[in-house]
Amino acid sequence: MLFAPSALPDTEPPRDCPLCPRLVAFREELRAEHPGWWNSPVPAFGDPDAWLAISGLAPGKHGANRTGRVFTGDHAGVLLYDTLLKFGLASGTYAATPEDDIALHGAIIINSVRCLPPQNKPTPEEIRTCRPFLEAPLATLSNVRVVVALGAIAHQSAVKAMGGRLPKAKFGHLAEHRMPDGRILLDSYHCSRYNQNTGVLTTEMFEAVFARALQLRHAPDSATATAEEATT
Repeated sequence: MLFAPSALPDTEPPRDCPLCPRLVAFREELRAEHPGWWNSPVPAFGDPDAWLAISGLAPGKHGANRTGRVFTGDHAGVLLYDTLLKFGLASGTYAATPEDDIALHGAIIINSVRCLPPQNKPTPEEIRTCRPFLEAPLATLSNVRVVVALGAIAHQSAVKAMGGRLPKAKFGHLAEHRMPDGRILLDSYHCSRYNQNTGVLTTEMFEAVFARALQLRHAPDSATATAEEATT
């Protein structure tokens, strides 16, 4: 069985988390069909002293649900890890398996929903139920200055996890939102195969998000004051 240890073990759901009946049933179905897969909530991966947190949607069936490491084993992970390597946020070689030597530096990846949902579509109730497993690591990561949300669902969950309000924080690629705790939420279209193949997200567009995140890391508070407030 493949598995990548959590960067923040005290904030993880249990391996047999019982909270979402539909996801539990799907998990048990896949455990019977693919007993060598991870088939459990997928833990956070990266640097526990990170300044950048990346919030994804949920594990992919043949990606993180199979391998046990976020964005590992499917098409979305190639662009993500290549981009992190390009911007000095990772080292090693990404080989689409937890047995490779990729390591993150200053960054951590946490999915908004930790278990695989059928058709990659969690229900609103499942997203709400899993939110404590996003809130807890974000609260623990005291050095995080910027949070990148990959896709609208990750954006919505991150806004709520950080105490913001959605009407004041509308999702949009490269949109910036100041959260009540002073952190900046930076949006990106999700790096899914579909978005890449249809041109919704290009490599240049994705890289622009991380270039901006690096600027925000070093910017004084006054330089980020134009980010849309999400507190009222």
